[in-house]
Amino acid sequence: MDGQDIKDTLGKNIKILRVRRGLSQADFAEKADISITFLSNIERGIKYPQPNMLSKIANTLGAKVNDLFTANLETGDDNELLRHLSEDMTKNVNLAITEVFKRYGLI
Repeated sequence: MDGQDIKDTLGKNIKILRVRRGLSQADFAEKADISITFLSNIERGIKYPQPNMLSKIANTLGAKVNDLFTANLETGDDNELLRHLSEDMTKNVNLAITEVFKRYGLI
């Protein structure tokens, strides 16, 4: 694994963990006290944060620093993300249907 591979893995893992926690780049950047541009550059493998920033990012994600470098972190990520999206969509559709039924006096 070369330097670019490490940056790419780090960036992908930060994005995976951020998305799993339902945080936008803006929300995460604010919580981690970094700029959105810097976060975007890290996630795209362009920039590499200093060790103290890595620690801050890991803490904000509720992870350990070494978790950010785990090559197989994305295994199952698509299924996990789809499950969360499906749950959110189902919840929102059910709420919308309930509101329509209430509006027309059906419940």
